[in-house]
Amino acid sequence: MAKDETIVRFEDVSYEFGPNKPILMEASFSIRRGTKITLMGQNGAGKSTLFKIITGEIEPDEGEVVKFTKLSIAVSRQVIPRAQMGLTVREFFQSVFDHKVYDIDPRIDEVLEIVNLKGHEKMHERIVGSFSGGQQARLLLASALIQDPDLLLLDEPTNNLDKAGIEHLKDFIKNYDKTVVVISHDADFLNSFTEGVLYLDVHSHKMEQYAGNYFDVLREISARIEKENMKNAQLEKTIAASKEKMNFFAQKGGKMRLVAKKMRDKIEESEENLVDVRAEDKTIRPFKIPMQEDIVGEIVTIHSYTTLKDHKPKVHKKSLYLKRGMHLLLAGPNGIGKSTLLESIANKTAEGVKVKDGIRIGYYRQDFSNMDFDATVRDVLFKAMKEPFEEKMRATVAGFLISSELIGQKIGNLSEGQKGLVAFARLVLMRPGLLILDEPTNHMNFRHLPVIAKALSEYEGAMILVSHVPEFVRQIRIDETLDLAK
Repeated sequence: MAKDETIVRFEDVSYEFGPNKPILMEASFSIRRGTKITLMGQNGAGKSTLFKIITGEIEPDEGEVVKFTKLSIAVSRQVIPRAQMGLTVREFFQSVFDHKVYDIDPRIDEVLEIVNLKGHEKMHERIVGSFSGGQQARLLLASALIQDPDLLLLDEPTNNLDKAGIEHLKDFIKNYDKTVVVISHDADFLNSFTEGVLYLDVHSHKMEQYAGNYFDVLREISARIEKENMKNAQLEKTIAASKEKMNFFAQKGGKMRLVAKKMRDKIEESEENLVDVRAEDKTIRPFKIPMQEDIVGEIVTIHSYTTLKDHKPKVHKKSLYLKRGMHLLLAGPNGIGKSTLLESIANKTAEGVKVKDGIRIGYYRQDFSNMDFDATVRDVLFKAMKEPFEEKMRATVAGFLISSELIGQKIGNLSEGQKGLVAFARLVLMRPGLLILDEPTNHMNFRHLPVIAKALSEYEGAMILVSHVPEFVRQIRIDETLDLAK
């Protein structure tokens, strides 16, 4: 296979997720060998679905996907399926092959070294669900690498990774001599290796292909949107003036009505020339997370906390309290126990940590498993409200770009990004006294992050945050930092 040879080509491919739910419309593009490409698009546009079409897991309704003969493809997905959480590491890696691999242990060791996940003598027998979110992200990547594919598809690979993990992944992708297509909302990460962008428009369902690095493409798209908006503004001004004249002539009667009719035809032509500006470049509306009423005194008191070192619990003494308006950042590398600590605080089972009685806890969990995946968006949001009002719920979710159609969908059918937006809408409607957030930037469109950061910074209750995204954390008011590694 020659360098720069086309290995995947979409020819007028269309696909609908269900009746009247198009994902792709007549998409035509190509992927060349050895390139590093970013797949962009709004949350819910269908990026993960596109990966399934490339792998052949989903067949297109129309058009053709042409692949190089004997092309091997591997996918590093966003999350490990729940059904696989009980597997051992060895069983998890064996499951990606359709045949028995007899030398799998040394191959596992090799890919775990690549993703910087240090093991020990019993690593292969360890249960997958016992790993932290960041460690699971590395396992997902390693499970794709062990297949040594010609085409590597990475779906949000930086989610849950700490700074060291992200830097390690950047270096790996830059030095990888095969083809990589990445879905991610981490702009700096993408710009470190991107050579081109595939852009999936959530409204037109068309695919656009751009050359250049990630920031170059963003500038090109922004300039195009600005140009389209200016053109529309000029046309709308002309249309408004023409309508005024048309109405004037129409009232005159006689031959003037013919003039009015010609003007009407011209107005319709101008309206057809209005450009449908890329609607998915919308950002969620500024929002506020209201605080539970009548809170006084200490909301959270920490006397001690537990971390993990070499997979063994270690207790640390600490004297720390959070009152109204105090924001705490929990820091530390993957695997030290940050998510475990957050979960135990949210469940009020953390030894050495006391949450004041009567405090409502708003918990943003990184895997969204505290939302019922079989319930609809409406049911989940109503459950969070003290008094469920349809109008208030709809007004809130509209600000998070959740459409009327999505309100009736089951949580489990949403994309990971859409689940995150529902989770934030849920916090707004809940009015918590204590906010616990575990990696809230995961799956989020980068355009939403400044809005989310502002809302968290202005939150007036107590807050505990875990995030491995420094530029996001820098935008938030943090009063205390607890580094679990110290």
